[in-house]
Amino acid sequence: MTFGGIEKLTLIDFPGKIACVVYTIGCNFRCPYCHNPALVDETIETKIEEGEVFALLERKKGFLDGIVITGGEPTMHGDDLLRFMAEVKKRGFLVKLDTNGTSPEVLRKALERHLVDYVAMDIKAPLTKYSATVARPVDLAAIRESIACIIASPVRYEFRTTVVKSMLSPEDIEQIGRDIRGARRYYLQKFVPSQLLLNPQFKKKTTYSDEELQAFREILHRYVEYCEVR
Repeated sequence: MTFGGIEKLTLIDFPGKIACVVYTIGCNFRCPYCHNPALVDETIETKIEEGEVFALLERKKGFLDGIVITGGEPTMHGDDLLRFMAEVKKRGFLVKLDTNGTSPEVLRKALERHLVDYVAMDIKAPLTKYSATVARPVDLAAIRESIACIIASPVRYEFRTTVVKSMLSPEDIEQIGRDIRGARRYYLQKFVPSQLLLNPQFKKKTTYSDEELQAFREILHRYVEYCEVR
C-alpha cells in the first residue's frame, strides 16, 4: 500500500497503547469539516510506501504496541488493506482501524481473520441525514451492517461523532443514540475549526457548549453503555 502520511508516535489515538499512525489516501465521503482535504482529494504530495512503515515498526519493536490505520477511508483499499494488516499482525503488533463503515464486507473479513484489535467507526449523522452530511450518496444498509457487525464483535471498539452545531440538532444527536443502540462505547467529539478544512467556510462553525454536550451525554446513556465527550 501507499500512504499519504505517517505519525511516528501517538499516545492518544489507540486507547491504552503506544502506537504510530498511517494515513490512507482517498475517501468516499466529502464531510465539509474534514481536517485532511489533501487525503480526501488525493492531492497529497508526499507519499510513503509500506516498506517504510514496516521499517519503522521493526526499529520500534519493543516500544510501539501497535499501529493505527486511518484516512481518508482505509476500507476503500479492500484486499490491499487486509494484506497490509495481516503483515502488521505477523510482526507482532496490534492494529486499530478507523472507518466510516461504508465497506462492511472488508470490516467483517478483518474481524473474522483476527486482523484488527480495535475499531473506531465514525457516525456522521442520524441515518436519515447521512447523504446530506457527507455530501455523497450513501448506502445506508452498509452503514447499518457495519454498526451491527461491530456491536456483535468481541473486539474492542468505539463509535464517535464530530459535533458541528449547525449540522446536528439535539434531536439528531439523540437519534444517533437510537441508531447505535446497545453499543458499548460512544464519544461525542467537539468540532475544532482549523486552517485546514475541506470546506473553508467551516472555519466559522462552532460546536455546542460543554454544558450542552454533557446534557447530550446523559441522554445518550439511555442507548449506549458508556458515553463521553472529547
